Amino acid sequence: MRGGMAHFNELMYKYLSKSHDVKIYSFKRQYPDFLFPGKTQFEEGKPLTDIPKDRNIISIDSINPFNWIKFGFKIAKENADLVIIKYWIPFFAPVFFTLAWIIRKFSKAKVLFQADNVIPHEKRPGDSFLTKLALSQGDKFQVLSKSVAEDLKQFNKKNKPVIHSQHPVYNLFGDKIEKKEAREFIKKEFNIDIVNEKVILFFGYIRKYKGLNYLIDAMKDVVKQMDVKLLVVGEFYEEENKYKEQIKNNDLEKNIFVVSEFMPNEKVRYFFSASDCLVLPYNSATQSGITQIAYFYDKPVIATKVGGLAEVILNEKTGYLIEPKNSSQLAEAILKFYKENKEEEFSKNVSEEKKKYMWERFVQEIVN
Repeated sequence: MRGGMAHFNELMYKYLSKSHDVKIYSFKRQYPDFLFPGKTQFEEGKPLTDIPKDRNIISIDSINPFNWIKFGFKIAKENADLVIIKYWIPFFAPVFFTLAWIIRKFSKAKVLFQADNVIPHEKRPGDSFLTKLALSQGDKFQVLSKSVAEDLKQFNKKNKPVIHSQHPVYNLFGDKIEKKEAREFIKKEFNIDIVNEKVILFFGYIRKYKGLNYLIDAMKDVVKQMDVKLLVVGEFYEEENKYKEQIKNNDLEKNIFVVSEFMPNEKVRYFFSASDCLVLPYNSATQSGITQIAYFYDKPVIATKVGGLAEVILNEKTGYLIEPKNSSQLAEAILKFYKENKEEEFSKNVSEEKKKYMWERFVQEIVN
């Protein structure tokens, strides 16, 4: 499977495997095709971590209860000390509940729910019931931000142990490269010429809660004072044309370049290396893996004060924090970043700050 959750799991496997016997039971079907908003659920780039086939059991079908029972018993037979289940949306609650119930009933294993989100960004009826069902089978919980720790309280009435860990950096897309080289690659590969420009980056799936419309509005004010280019890179999980119309209606086609595709692993580093800073104009958030890609590449981040973003981005030190849904504040922050020449200073601070977010530390907290 592709995306941040899969990348997170393979890195967790890599670092836990250094001192433990680890297996992954991964999805063979994550969503039915008619429910999936993107083009494909599967990774099309090169594998980033060499995981032996007997360590990565491609097995779980999210919509087949017979499959859940079969693999619940198979995992129970592994006789593990710990089973980690990553929880992020209520859609998976029935499969995770079934697996965890069987594992706890028929083996010595403890179940740790690693909760990226407890309350989803896009809410639906029944979410609370489903989340309560799944998390009832957790022996322990791990959260990656204070906001999720707070949300978890309503589902953890028995006060089971909770550990709050920092989201580690994504260090699997390859080393940082020179900005000029990265920009030349983008020019050649995507026909976007930003070689001698001021460049900010919006990266990742495009969904309503990510606030791209506010960033486009902010660019109206930015370009009145300064020639800044915005790279929007990611697959649209909602109507793409409304954003393209917004760009066109504001006469921003020479300043905003859209690469509307899921970026293969081997190309991710070029966009981060080519940019001066990352911009996250989210309306809501828990934590952001995109921030942790930026931090790996020593890139400052301009973001909204939502969820766990304010725990990672240090205002005036590794970037700027602004109010959500506020295009004028966003424009001011982008202009300030360039007018005060903050890139070098902030990048140096990011390089120091990211030492907190190492995988060795993260997996040791799980072991402890």
